[in-house]
Amino acid sequence: MNNPLLNADIVGGPLLVGLYAGASVFCLVLLLRRRPLRGALITTLVVLVALLLGWMLAWLISDVWNVYGISLSVVTRLWVSVCVAGVALAVTNLFRSRWRRKIIALIAIPLFILTAALGINADFGAFTTVRSALGLPLYPALDTSTVAHPDLSHGTVGTVTIPASTSHFDARQALVYLPPVARRADPPILPVMELMSGQPGGPVDLFSSGHLATVLDEYAQSHNGYAPIVVVPDQLGSPERNPMCLDSPLGNSASYLTVDVPHWIRAHFRVSAEPDGWAIGGFSQGATCSMQLGPAHPELYGTILAISSELVPQNGTLRNTITAGFGGDAAAFAAAAPSAILLAHAPYHGMKAIFVVGGNDDRYLPWSEILASSATRAGVESTLLVSPGTAHDWHTVTWAFTNTIPLVAADLGLAAR
Repeated sequence: MNNPLLNADIVGGPLLVGLYAGASVFCLVLLLRRRPLRGALITTLVVLVALLLGWMLAWLISDVWNVYGISLSVVTRLWVSVCVAGVALAVTNLFRSRWRRKIIALIAIPLFILTAALGINADFGAFTTVRSALGLPLYPALDTSTVAHPDLSHGTVGTVTIPASTSHFDARQALVYLPPVARRADPPILPVMELMSGQPGGPVDLFSSGHLATVLDEYAQSHNGYAPIVVVPDQLGSPERNPMCLDSPLGNSASYLTVDVPHWIRAHFRVSAEPDGWAIGGFSQGATCSMQLGPAHPELYGTILAISSELVPQNGTLRNTITAGFGGDAAAFAAAAPSAILLAHAPYHGMKAIFVVGGNDDRYLPWSEILASSATRAGVESTLLVSPGTAHDWHTVTWAFTNTIPLVAADLGLAAR
């Protein structure tokens, strides 16, 4: 686990800086070429056209085809443009040039693509290390053995298998964070946070990209080793699937999350028996799930943490969503919207919701405002927080955890610890 190369920072560390520097040098070498005026003008025109085509490609992916369900940031669009222009520049150096320049150009093409990919990743914050980018395991099986004098500054993170006894949902392994006091021989009764990642993705993303364990450890350090027990189940089944947190032909995801997972948690840990000791939350698709399941089950959850939630569950196009998840029943789809669920179960008594969204997230910011208003009208005590300078990315998630874990923990009864 302590391999320096695999653990190298690829968001802002020396590896990324070195890659930027190397790509810049190659770009200068390719630009500084003796050529006639006509050749220089053609190269300049090719690069400018490539910049424009790259920007148009990013626009099509983001705003026309809506491939990822989010609006790409200006930084990401610039990286796409620069990448296309860099490749075009390298290609122009393959013609009417010496063999040394051809070799440099051939090396530059994958270098430019890799640099742009890591630049986009740094903007989005998805993979923080080489290990996470390669999809290598980050955590071992959860260690639940008791410790006489646990280190109050560090909790325990590990993988677990949560059986789908009722739902028969084909879930991947979950991740669990145990605060230091949970490892004692006589652990206290602790609150629970059931959190979900986005789609595509998996449970590990909240830890590797959202830095969840770091935030929880910081909270535990200042609260005598107390923090919520956090369980991150798999609500998808695989990265590319989206059962939309329903019980449907796509899988009984809702029953897995609201029956199997809570039952397993209660069977394995000393946790609160009341809904005011339980929170549900997530990011993006996981936030949408929390806004479906939290309001639908006030008997289970007393607090909701929704980071960049969608207005409605989505699986591709609207038509595909209704067909795949609801058997073509548009009325059932409408009833599954968080706003409809809130209205159906209103008025709420004692439920709280915290909504977080990136200040630069043009698509999800108005959605979060609408959801917060709907929750307030339904009697949910709602708070909307805006992460400054971030968009629909993992920087928003990290900011959200840093600023809301203390709030959620207080709602769950840990403020006095």
